[in-house]
Amino acid sequence: MLQSMRSAAKYIWIILIVAFVGSFLLYETSGLAGRAPVTTTTSIATVNGEEILLTTWQNAVTALEQERQQQLGSAITLDERQQLEERAFNELVTDLLLQQEYKRRGITVTDDEILQAARMAPPPQAMQSPDLQTDGKFDMQKYIRLLSSPMARQSGMLAGLEAYYRNEIPKQKLFDQVASGAYISDERLWQAYRDRHDSATVSYVVLGTNTLTDTAVTVTDAEISAFFERNKKRFEKPARAVISLLTIPRAVTAADSMAAKSRIEVLRAEITGGAKFEDVAKRASSDSVSALNGGALGKGPKGRFTPKFEDAAYALKVGEVSQPVLTPFGWHIIRVDEKKGDTLDLRHILVNIAQSDSSATRTDRRADSLAAKAGSQEDPKTFDEAAKTLGLTAASAAVIEKEPLSFAGRYVPSVSAWAFSGVRPGETSDLFDAPEAYYLARLDSIAKGGPQALSEVKEDIRRRLARDKRVEKLRPMGEQLAQAAKAASLEAAAAQRNLPVEKSTPFARVDAIPGLGQFTPAIGAAFAAPVGQVAGPFKAVDAMVVMRVDTRTEANRQAFEAEKSIQRQQFLQSARQQKVDEFLTGLRESVKVDDRRTQVLSQLRRQSDS
Repeated sequence: MLQSMRSAAKYIWIILIVAFVGSFLLYETSGLAGRAPVTTTTSIATVNGEEILLTTWQNAVTALEQERQQQLGSAITLDERQQLEERAFNELVTDLLLQQEYKRRGITVTDDEILQAARMAPPPQAMQSPDLQTDGKFDMQKYIRLLSSPMARQSGMLAGLEAYYRNEIPKQKLFDQVASGAYISDERLWQAYRDRHDSATVSYVVLGTNTLTDTAVTVTDAEISAFFERNKKRFEKPARAVISLLTIPRAVTAADSMAAKSRIEVLRAEITGGAKFEDVAKRASSDSVSALNGGALGKGPKGRFTPKFEDAAYALKVGEVSQPVLTPFGWHIIRVDEKKGDTLDLRHILVNIAQSDSSATRTDRRADSLAAKAGSQEDPKTFDEAAKTLGLTAASAAVIEKEPLSFAGRYVPSVSAWAFSGVRPGETSDLFDAPEAYYLARLDSIAKGGPQALSEVKEDIRRRLARDKRVEKLRPMGEQLAQAAKAASLEAAAAQRNLPVEKSTPFARVDAIPGLGQFTPAIGAAFAAPVGQVAGPFKAVDAMVVMRVDTRTEANRQAFEAEKSIQRQQFLQSARQQKVDEFLTGLRESVKVDDRRTQVLSQLRRQSDS
C-alpha cells in the first residue's frame, strides 16, 4: 500500500497545484481518487517482479484527466482518456524502474535536501499557478507565505510537496550521473554551425527508374530474411477491429442558420450601441478559447483563417466591426485592432449554427430510442433490430488500436477506445454523443497486434529491396551522363538525353531539397564537390543524381565565435537529454513488463454488468 501511495503521489501533487487549495479539497472529498470497485491488491502489471496496482494506475489517470479537463474546459472523450491511460501506465513503469535503479546505485534523498529544494526551486506547477503570480510573473514571496500558512499543512499540500521532491530529487541525481560525460568540442560546435549556415546552389539532373529500359532485378530469400531480422520492430502491427456503426446526425436547417445570424446581429447591435467587444465576446462567443481573451485571435499574416473570414477581415479599417460573416464554423463578427502591411491583430465573436430546440429534441428522442432498443449489449441481434426499427443503415468500419476512428471525413469520438477496452465481439457500445451526431457501435471482430511473421511481410520487403536495386542499376547511366557533361556541359549532356536540368535555391546541409532529399549522398556532395565541376552520380530519393555545384558560401567564423557560448549551452543541454533518453530507452528495453491491463479491465467490466 505504501508503494502504491508513493507511486501516485506526484499525480496528486499535479492536481493540487493546478487547482490550488480549493480544488484540492474538492478532489479529496469527491471520491475521484479511488473510484474503481476493486481491492487495493489488484495488480495490472509487474516490472521485475514488483507490482503496479490498479488503484495506483487509476489515480494517476484521474489526475491527468483532471489536468486535461481544466486545460480544455470540457469533458474528454474515451479516445483522449485512452491516451492518458497509456501515458500514466508508461510513467508508472518508468518510475518503478527508476526506483529500482536508485536502490542499485545507492541514491537517496535527505530531509534537508527536500527543505532546500522546496524553498529555492518551486515545482513548475506552482510557478504556473495564477494564484501565485503578481503582474503575470511568479511571486516567490506569495509562494513562501503559502508554504508557511496553516492551510498548506491542513490541506495536505506540504505532504504532496514532500512527495514531489522525494520523487524528483533522486531522479535528478540519477540523470546527472547518466549525463555527466556529455561534452562537445569547439570543432564539433563549429561543424554543427556550418551545417546550418554553409550554403550551396546546384544544377542537377535526376535519373529516375522510368529512364531504365530493363527494370528486372532479382531479390533472394536470403536478402529478404536478413532485412527482416535487421528491421523486425518496423513490422509490428497494431491490433485491428471491425465495427458496425449507426449514426443519427444532428442535421441543421436553413432556419437554424438564420437563427444563428439573428443572434450574431443582436450581438453586433450591442457593440455598436456602446458595449465593449471584449465583454460581449467573453459572454457570448462560441469560440471558448478566444472568448477567454475577449475574442482575441492574435497577430499574424494572411493564411491563418478560411478565405471568407480573411476577405472580410482585410477589408476592415482599424477599429471597425464587420457585418456578420458566414464560414464553415458559423457566423462571425470581426474587429481589427491593428494593421501593419498584411499583418492583422484581430478579435472575433462566433455563433455556431446549431439545431433549434425542437429539432434537437426530436434528434435526442430518436437517439434515446436507439440506445433503448439496442440495450442488450451482448446480443448482436438487438443492434440490427434497433437499426431496422429506426430505419438506420449500419456502416462497417475498420478501427486501429490507439488511433481515433475517422469515418466519412469526420472524427467519431470514443468508438476506437471502446473497441479495445476488453469488450467481446457482438457487444454493443453505449450511445456516444458528439457535436455533429450520435453514434452507436457494435464490435464485429478483433485481431490482436504484435510482431508479424516473415511470410506476412515478405512481399513488401521484396518490393523495397527491388526498388533499391533498380535505383542502383541507374549508376552506369549516371556515370555516362557525368562523363558527357564533363566533356561538354551538364546542360548539353542532359539535352542529348531529353532530360531537364533543375536549379536549386540556396540550401544548407540540413535542408530538404526536391529531387535531392535530405541527408542523402547527393546533399553531402553539394558541400564536397568542387565548385563549377560536374560530379556524380549520387544516390538521392529513389533516383541517381548528376550535379554541378554552382555556388558555395561558407559560414562566418566571427559570427560563430560571438554565439559560441550560447550554442555550447544549447548543445550540452541537448546532449545531456539525449544521454538521459538513451538511458531510459535502454532501461525499458532491458526488462519484460507483464501488462495485464486488458484482462483486468475486461474482468472489471463483467463484474459491473453482473
